[in-house]
Amino acid sequence: MKETKLVSGVQELKAVAHPLRVRLLAALREHGPATATELAKRFQTDTGSTSYHLRKLAQSGFVAETDDPGGHHRARRWQAIHKTTSWSNTEMAASFEGREVVSFMHRRQVEALAESVQRFEAGLAGLPPEWVEASGIGDLLVKLTARSLDELWERFYADLDRLSKRDALDEGARPVSIVVAGLPR
Repeated sequence: MKETKLVSGVQELKAVAHPLRVRLLAALREHGPATATELAKRFQTDTGSTSYHLRKLAQSGFVAETDDPGGHHRARRWQAIHKTTSWSNTEMAASFEGREVVSFMHRRQVEALAESVQRFEAGLAGLPPEWVEASGIGDLLVKLTARSLDELWERFYADLDRLSKRDALDEGARPVSIVVAGLPR
């Protein structure tokens, strides 16, 4: 799987900016290849609708069919092509349509954060103490220039990449939901 899909314009981002498509893409990224039927069961939708949305994601290069052998010799299996999706904020902010699509994506990220917090809290009692201590949510209000905020993002993603590569094969590693925001007021 490639690292990041850099969206080339508003129309391409609109292809993923649909509630079910966002969830389908996230599920394929987290859980690996699946059929439309498997995904429809997961999200309690019908297979035809799920298949339609997977094809739309494929047309814009977010997912692709795979030969992954999962016991479904006749069923079409889908996989995410990239680990993450990124876009130019400047390009998207240049039009009303771009701002609307990015706003949808931001709201979906906040919803995903709320879902992650709920899952975390529901499973907190079963976590080992080191995971309880290492986890958390924080917020800060600092004064930065745009240049410093850019630098912060670069360092954050470089450190995250380094740490995730280091821990990739560690048996003690587990998926961790990380949601960050740098929003000037």
